[in-house]
Amino acid sequence: MQAKRDLVTASNCLNSNDYYACAFFAQQAVEKGLKAVYLESHQLWKIHDLVKLAREIKAPSEIILKCSQINPVYTDVRYPEADELPSEKVTKKDGEEILKLAREVLLWIEKRLL
Repeated sequence: MQAKRDLVTASNCLNSNDYYACAFFAQQAVEKGLKAVYLESHQLWKIHDLVKLAREIKAPSEIILKCSQINPVYTDVRYPEADELPSEKVTKKDGEEILKLAREVLLWIEKRLL
């Protein structure tokens, strides 16, 4: 699953102090994992909202909560504000927390896909 590979990339980015890239790839991993579950019974849905995806696949509330914490990363790192670059905005602590949440969501997804 590409989601697993993106999670490895996120971890590598964390290790190289590229925290914004870590956050981005962690978000992408979760999005791809949720879409893998969604595609089991639906056609492709072009959406980036992790909460909507999680709700659509009837994820438990704790997974939806984790998705809500990861969700802002998509716009924060892809569409930076003029006064703050993503590379300056996302801290090591942010990267670590998002990566942790992403791992937990993907663990749930893997169990669901088995």
